[in-house]
Amino acid sequence: MKVGVLTGGGDCPGLNAVIRGVVRKGDQEYGYGFIGFKDGWRGAVEGVTVPLDIPAVRGILPRGGTILGSSRTNPFKVEDGVRRIKENLTKYEVDALIAIGGEDTLGVAAKLYEEYGIPCVGVPKTIDNDLSATDYTFGFDTAVGIATEAIDRLHTTAESHMRVLVVEVMGRHAGWIALHSGLAGGANVILIPEQRFDMDQVCAWVASRFTASYAPIVVVAEGAMPKDGDMVLKDATKDSFGHVRLSGVGEWLAKEIEARTGKEARTTVLGHIQRGGTPSAFDRWLATRFGLHAIDAVRDRDFGKMVALKGTDIVRVPIAEATAKLKTVDPALYKEVGVFFG
Repeated sequence: MKVGVLTGGGDCPGLNAVIRGVVRKGDQEYGYGFIGFKDGWRGAVEGVTVPLDIPAVRGILPRGGTILGSSRTNPFKVEDGVRRIKENLTKYEVDALIAIGGEDTLGVAAKLYEEYGIPCVGVPKTIDNDLSATDYTFGFDTAVGIATEAIDRLHTTAESHMRVLVVEVMGRHAGWIALHSGLAGGANVILIPEQRFDMDQVCAWVASRFTASYAPIVVVAEGAMPKDGDMVLKDATKDSFGHVRLSGVGEWLAKEIEARTGKEARTTVLGHIQRGGTPSAFDRWLATRFGLHAIDAVRDRDFGKMVALKGTDIVRVPIAEATAKLKTVDPALYKEVGVFFG
């Protein structure tokens, strides 16, 4: 059997660990051959490939990013995209395809399997941790660690100057990074997309912190919105999956806080720093296990499935089910951490 592998969507730490796990077990235990499609679905559409074998995956476990490259290409928005994918799978004699990605990449895989019979297995990747069928996605733990370290460092400079520091982290529709890093980093305000925020309340929390002779740290997810406003956009241009570019809510928030409280406020936007660098030990462990179980699914011809973490077990769930609904922060969980606000 020959297996194709691709990584799509935003890059994140742990992608190379998945590729390594897939190839090592597939080659050593099952005698499979592998081929990598470059830059996600773009490579599958255009037929751009790289050889994948054991020498190709040596030494990549601690590396961030992906040796296969990535893109946000949507083959259903490309002329004859599906036909070209099918032709390239035939051309390269690919019997099965492992797609490593988030909601968009796996959504494509689900549709290709269900509507066109292309044998796909999915692996969940997103720093946002917003896929409902798995307890955790790899990349999330590393992103939280990076954001937490940044918050830790910002506390000292905030207190040295007694100013408000606003930290903008990633999170379009789900506030998991903001919630976890904000709590771990001792933030005084955490704002997430799931709960519209009241600027008067935010300013009250900020003022309360100064009253206690401490400088406040405000952590805000890029998709967070005020009660009387909308998402702050970098621009209105949409990608092939219909997503606009976010970022800017941190700057907006800092200006509002400064205008309303009279306290100096500055913004730090972590942006793609959260996606880069070496994966954490947990992400290496999880990504490797996902890779090992993904190639087992191929061996079993259990296509149309995604590997997922449930407790400490790796299970298989339908890709369509995994991408049908985003996993967002429960209001009760957000309320639980509210004791530390202000």
